[in-house]
Amino acid sequence: MLVTPIKGLRVSERSEVMVGACGVVDNRRFLLLDAAGRMVNGKRLGALQTLTADYDPSTRRLDIGFPDGTLVSGEPLPGAPLTARFFSSAMAARVVDGPWSAALSEYLGEHVTLVRSELDAGAVDRGADGAVSLISRGTLERLAGAAGVRTLDARRFRMLFEIDGLAPHGEDAWIGVRVQIGEAVIVPRGHVGRCLVTGRDPDSGVSDIATLDALAGYREDAGTTEPLAAGVYGEVEQPGVVRVGDAVTAL
Repeated sequence: MLVTPIKGLRVSERSEVMVGACGVVDNRRFLLLDAAGRMVNGKRLGALQTLTADYDPSTRRLDIGFPDGTLVSGEPLPGAPLTARFFSSAMAARVVDGPWSAALSEYLGEHVTLVRSELDAGAVDRGADGAVSLISRGTLERLAGAAGVRTLDARRFRMLFEIDGLAPHGEDAWIGVRVQIGEAVIVPRGHVGRCLVTGRDPDSGVSDIATLDALAGYREDAGTTEPLAAGVYGEVEQPGVVRVGDAVTAL
């Protein structure tokens, strides 16, 4: 299971998550904006994936780790409200007061502002309808073969759940179907169209595998809800705890 409290930063593995009505509570709570108020992610700034982040809602502590070992920490205090440009829509957000924006701007070489989404689902791409996402190991293996590599790190795809035991793209058949994962029940609503981030190494952020070309080679005319799709997104019907190794059942 892969999460990050700040959209665009390196995802980290969890052995257990609590899936709420709007997803995992500390997943993508925060995002970065450029000087024009537009969301910044790894598609534009690969260096974001060299940064780690951890947020504990119970203690309200946010840590951002830099490659040189520097850790910038503290309580993210609510600052001024603003409207962020989130893909093609507007998002209500609030500036996070603290040391992070200055440290990130210096590291990235351009002005960025750390903000917290005011939406219940945080800065998840498709909101509550896409509060969870999953991809099968079979899909990753099929795509690795098409890309001419032995394996593809699941972190490239930044999905919440990686599911074993399915044929390549077998998760496509779950769209509109209730699926139980551990204690949670989700309903996949559509395919996840992939972008250039999947071609970046998940640690360095450097582009090194032509994943989109590989997808286009065998998946361009698949009739998916989004182009060049690998994996699905969905909403939460029943909240619950999910642990690594839990059974996954189409109901």
